[in-house]
Amino acid sequence: MTRAASPWWSPSRHADRRPALLARGRIQSALRGWLAGEGFVEVDPSALQVSPGNEAHLHAFATEAIGNDGQGRPMYLHTSPEFAMKKLLAAGETRIAAFAHVFRNRERGPTHSPEFTMLEWYRAGEDYSVLMRDCAAMLGLAARAAGSDLLRFGAASCDPFAEPERVSVAEAFRRHAGIDLLATLDADGTPDAAALAAQLTARGLRFGGDDSWSDMLSRVLVEKVEPHLGHGRATVLDRYPAAEAALARRAPDDPRVAERFELYACGVELANGFGELTDAEEQRRRFEAEMAEKARVYGERYPLDEDFLAALEIMPPASGIALGFDRLVMLATGAPRIDDVIWAPVG
Repeated sequence: MTRAASPWWSPSRHADRRPALLARGRIQSALRGWLAGEGFVEVDPSALQVSPGNEAHLHAFATEAIGNDGQGRPMYLHTSPEFAMKKLLAAGETRIAAFAHVFRNRERGPTHSPEFTMLEWYRAGEDYSVLMRDCAAMLGLAARAAGSDLLRFGAASCDPFAEPERVSVAEAFRRHAGIDLLATLDADGTPDAAALAAQLTARGLRFGGDDSWSDMLSRVLVEKVEPHLGHGRATVLDRYPAAEAALARRAPDDPRVAERFELYACGVELANGFGELTDAEEQRRRFEAEMAEKARVYGERYPLDEDFLAALEIMPPASGIALGFDRLVMLATGAPRIDDVIWAPVG
C-alpha cells in the first residue's frame, strides 16, 4: 500500500520546502525594489469583483455578496486584477504594479494552482515592447535573489541573463509544426477553421472533429510549439493572432495579428503581455464573442463589467502584463511543483 505524502505543514516537509520559500521572499523584495526604481506605484486591487474576466477558457470561483437588506448579489473572485488596474489607469495613474492573489477554477497540476500570485504591471503611454525588456530584467533579478546561475524546470534550463529570443507565433508554428498559420486567417483576422484543419491533416496532426480554429491552434501550440520555447535563453512569443488576443489592440502593420506576447523559460509560460485595447465598443464585441464561446463549450457565461467598459473610454493608451510569480520562483529555485514555493498551498 502506497503511503500518503506528508502534509505541507509537517515539520520535516516544511524544512525541505523552507529554502525555496525564503528565496521567494528575496525574489519578491528584489522585484519590488526594481519596480519602485522604475517609478511604479504598488496598488492593491480587491479580489472580489462583479465579473471575474471574460475569456472563454478561464474559469472562476463564484460566490454571493449579501447586503444589509439580506438580498444576495452574484460576485466572483477575480482571475486577474486587470479590470481594477485599468480603472486606475483611467483615474490617472501612469505606472502601477500589483502582487495579487488570483483564483482560477479547473486548474491544478505541477505548474497550476487554483490560487496563485500574479505580478501585474502597466505603463501608460509606452509601447508593449518595453514590457519585454522589463521581463528580461526580472529574470536576472529572480536568479540573483535565489543565488542561481540558471532557471530550471525538470531537465530544462535557461540562462536568465541572456537576451530573450523574440519570435512571432506565425514563425514558431512554421518552425516547429510546419504550419502556415497566417494562411488560415482572412485579411481582417477572421480565422478559417477548415484551412487550419487541412494543414493539420496534411501533417498527420490529430484534432477533434468538432474542434474550432482556436481549439486546433491550442493543440498545436501545446504539443508542438511550447516544448521548444525558452531553452538556453528565454523566448518572447510575439504577435498572436488577433482572434487569440481579446484584450490587445491589433498590430498597426497587420490586422491579422495583435500586440500580444507571452514569455517562456524552460518550456514554461511565465507572462502574458499586451498593447492594451482601449476601444470600449470593440472590447464589448470581443467579450460578447468570448462569452458566446464559453456558453457553447461549457454551458455558462460571466457578466460584463459595465463599469470597466465605461472606464475604458477614458483610459489612456497603455501596455500591461501579467507574470506568474510562483512560476518564476519555481524556475529560479529549481522546484518541481508550484506547491513547493507557496507558503500554504491550497489543500
